Amino acid sequence: MAGDRRVACRLTPGRVGDLVDVTTLAVTLISVGGTLGGTLGGAVLSQRASRAEAAEQNRRTEREREQERDEQGLQEKRDLYARLNTTARAYRVAARDAVLAAERGESLDPAFLDAAKEAWADQYSQAQMTLAKDVLDVASALNRSLGVGYAVVKQLPNSPNLGGAYQRAKTWFGGPLSDGVYLLRVTLRHDLGVEVDPHFAQARMQILAALRDARNDLDRILTADRSQPARLN
Repeated sequence: MAGDRRVACRLTPGRVGDLVDVTTLAVTLISVGGTLGGTLGGAVLSQRASRAEAAEQNRRTEREREQERDEQGLQEKRDLYARLNTTARAYRVAARDAVLAAERGESLDPAFLDAAKEAWADQYSQAQMTLAKDVLDVASALNRSLGVGYAVVKQLPNSPNLGGAYQRAKTWFGGPLSDGVYLLRVTLRHDLGVEVDPHFAQARMQILAALRDARNDLDRILTADRSQPARLN
């Protein structure tokens, strides 16, 4: 009881007021601190969310750009392949038509064949920088074969056996060289994923081998013809 009276004596009205003021200040500070803490915490979370959103937006933008680059690259590849296929066919047809015209005794402007030759050479030179190895193998074999076909046309008027030369030329342009142009088209389609055949790789090698053998045989004949006297008109 004496202890309680001593405590009560110390808690005079003035001191009680001071205690109340201190308590109120403490509560106020705690309240303000809590408010500030909540505000600051909310600001930090908001900043983090903004940074995360910006990072995600950057990733989406980069993915979209990468997709656009891929689509653009694929379209450029398609365009190149289309030109390569078109010029190869035009070159073969121009050479074949020159042979048929000569056999009929008709004159054909050699500029048509030379223009087809140059158009193919231009596309082939561009394609060499981008073609995959298996596609390049086909394009290179066809390029050499088209070159032999061009030599057939140019050498035809001076052939020692004109009848045999005409028949040989028609066989070449309608057979092995035609197969070579067809092989290029199918190879390009496979590379683009337009056409899929699990056995195509084996067929490609067989056609390439046949084209190479026929080209070598024709080249030997042309070389032998050049060593003989020119045909007299």
